[in-house]
This record gives sequence, C-alpha cells and structure tokens, in this order.
Amino acid sequence: MEYLVTIGLEVHAQIRTKSKMFCGCSAEVASAAPNTHVCPTCMGLPGALPYINRSAIEMAARTGLALNCRIQHDNVISRKNYFYPDLPSSYQRSQFDDPLCVAGWVEIDGDSGAKRVGLTRVHIEEDTGKLNHQPDGSSLVDFNRAGVPLMEIVSDPDISSPEEAKRYFQKLQQILRWIGVNTGNMEEGALRCDANVSVRPEGQKEYGAKVEIKNMNSFRSVERALTYEIERQKKALDAGELIRQSTRGWDEDRGVTVEQRLKEGSEDYRYFPEPDLPPLKLSDAWIEARRGELPELPDARRARFVSEYGLSAADADVLTVARGDAEYFEDAVAAARAHGLAPREVANWVTGELFRLAKDTGETLADVRARFRPEFVGEVIALLAAGTITRTSAKEVFEASFREDAAPAEVVRARGLAVIGGGDALAALAREAIASNPKSVADYKSGKVVAIKFLVGQVMKASKGQANPQAAQAALEEELGRI
Repeated sequence: MEYLVTIGLEVHAQIRTKSKMFCGCSAEVASAAPNTHVCPTCMGLPGALPYINRSAIEMAARTGLALNCRIQHDNVISRKNYFYPDLPSSYQRSQFDDPLCVAGWVEIDGDSGAKRVGLTRVHIEEDTGKLNHQPDGSSLVDFNRAGVPLMEIVSDPDISSPEEAKRYFQKLQQILRWIGVNTGNMEEGALRCDANVSVRPEGQKEYGAKVEIKNMNSFRSVERALTYEIERQKKALDAGELIRQSTRGWDEDRGVTVEQRLKEGSEDYRYFPEPDLPPLKLSDAWIEARRGELPELPDARRARFVSEYGLSAADADVLTVARGDAEYFEDAVAAARAHGLAPREVANWVTGELFRLAKDTGETLADVRARFRPEFVGEVIALLAAGTITRTSAKEVFEASFREDAAPAEVVRARGLAVIGGGDALAALAREAIASNPKSVADYKSGKVVAIKFLVGQVMKASKGQANPQAAQAALEEELGRI
C-alpha cells in the first residue's frame, strides 16, 4: 500500500539575551558550573515575582517578521501546568491562545522544487533546567538553564519527507543566526527540535495518529529519526496494527524511537493567563521599529548577488550561508572595484582559496577579517592582473597574507615573488634549461617546435613560478638561435 507522510516541526530556539526571560540572572549558562545562575524567581520560590525581558520580546518579534509572520498587537503569557522535574515552579510560563507571532512561512528547496512551509506561530516561553543522569541510576538537576528565554517555532503540517524536514530545520538555523537572535549551537542545546509525524494510506483525507519525537539536536538526528518512525508506522499499518497518538524519544545510538508516554492534548496542560504578568500591548510603531532592525535577509541577498554581481546561483548560495561571509564578500567587491576588477573574480578567490584557508584554521570570514582584510583579496587579484606576480605565486601571496597579517604587496617584496620578466636573470635560467636537456634541444632544432614547451616548463620550475611564461619562451628562442 502507498502511504502519505505528514510532518510538522516544533523548533525550540534560545534567545540571545544577556539575562533570563523573567528575572535578572545571566542567560550565559552553557559552560557555567551547575546551579550558579539562579535566583528566587527562576527557582520558583514563594513571593518571588517575575518581570518580562524586553529584549527577548523584541528579538522574538524580529524573528517573526523575518519568518513572514504577523505580529499580534495583544498577546498573553500563560502558565502551562505540567510536571517538569527540571523546572522548579512545576509550571512553565509560555504562550498558547494569544502568541506573539502567527501565520508565517519559510521557503525551502522541497522534494519537487521550491516550497513554502507554513508557520502556525512563533511564541515565547522559558526554558527548562537540565537533568544530569548518573551512573548509579540517580539524576542531578542543574537549574541554570531554567528561565532562559526561548522561542518555539511551530510549523504547519506541510513537510512531506525527512529530507524536507532537514532542509527546513537548516533554513531556520540560517535565518536565526543571520538576524542574531540565536547562536544555532545545537551541541549546547541552543537550538533543538521536536517532530510530529503521521502516516496515512494514500487517498485517505483524515490525518493518521500524530506521533511526536522529542528533543533532537542535529540535522542528521531529525532526518534519521523521521525515516525510522515513518517506516515503523508503515509496517504497523501493513500489519493491521493501530498507531497510538504518543510521544517517543530518539535513541541516537540504537537508531530507533522509543515510546515514552501517550500524547497529551492542550487541555491536559490547563493553560491560563499568568496572573503575575500583564498582557503585552504592541503598537504599530513598535512593530515597524522591529522591522527596521532587520538586515537584508539571506534569500534577498542571494538573489541580489546573482542579479547585481552576475554570480552563479551556486556561488551565491555558498556566499550567503552566513551573514559574515556575505558581508566580507561585499566589502571585498567594493574594494576590488577600485582596481577595475569584476565581482566574479572576487567570488572565485573567496569561495576557493579563502574558504579553504578558513576551513584549515577553523575560522569564519567574520573571524579572519581583522587579520586578512577584505581589500587584500582585490590587491592579490590586481597584482596578478598587472603581471607583477604569476598565478602560481599569487596563491602563495594570498596564503602568506592570510596567515601573517601582511598586505599582499609587502609579501611580494619580502619574499621576492615579483615576476622575472626578462634581463640577465631570465637569460641565465634559459641557458641552464638548454644545457640540462640536450634531447629537447635536439628535438627543437630538428623541427619539433613544441619541444620548447618542455624547456619553458623547466625555466618556470627553476624560477619557482616567478618567470613570465611568454618572456621565458622568448629568452629560450633567443638562446636556441645562437646554437
């Protein structure tokens, strides 16, 4: 039997604020000693009142606008009543009926071309703490993360395959990093994902039972977990078994999903407005101010790189993966134009040599720009175009400038890499090549004129790539004419 797959993702993204969502504790908790970033409010102690982190609301609104959402003028923070062993108040401050952002979309490369995945909402909440399971079977609780500002980005059930789910998750990470609201660091738990998946026979209108897979923190895990769960449900349906609405965990080592509990509905959480926090009232002017804080987004910049700079779609894709890369490239283009160089030439060196070197050092272009300034790219290309250096030595100049924080022209002078274009030095190299290769000389003298190409290669080798090839051939022809 053929089946239809329906997937929706709930992505949990920590907001990059200095303090927690409802108190003044530091939100920089990733490497902190356990239970050192806590206070009476985030520990849920009686009489400790919360207050709303303004920056978190602003960043969440910017996120909604970047994801094409509508920002609601009136929204409410509620209590979600559910027992969390790592959330000391035993309820979570979150949003449900009146979220901050609604009705957005994200465009991805779908299985059959460009595809828009709808967004139900983007709402704010507080993160939970963390359980550290011990070898003896006990668990220790670290409350540092409890109360860290969190966004939950809930997609519509528009995703049709594990591959599309992975691409959607990747696109979200790119946008969140691009606008500076999330680190995208999944190893530290700053970005996590739950997936809802159902399978139904082709032709059946009603969705199948929804199964939720919890807390995946890598693109690979999302794809693997969904692939496994889809096959599990298909086999169960083929065998006539009933799929139960449930929550399952992903076991990365075994590559399987494991049932944890039957799935709750929203009524089980007994949402009600948080009595200690006022409703949020957001004006049109406030919303437009948040829109004005957004940079040019990745899709728009990618399209502009193609239309304005004449880049290929592939190069534009590579150069807009990270905002720092795109900005470095544009700064390099602006500097290179002073030398009359085309953006395409800059793109070739950035996507080739510069990305190779940055990968070797484990840096981003944002990291290296203070040392290897964007204008250095154009300076290397200009030296090559002027004939001051050869293409072989250009790569040496580029790498030395990258590693040594030195301008390309300084590297050329310090290393003596300027082209040998003629004179006694080139004549001496030509005589040496002739003396060392009598067979090639005999071939040339007997009429095999292509034999001189080998001799040119020998001159280039002896000069370590610094000889001008045309000048080297001219010097050889002159010396051979004397024999």
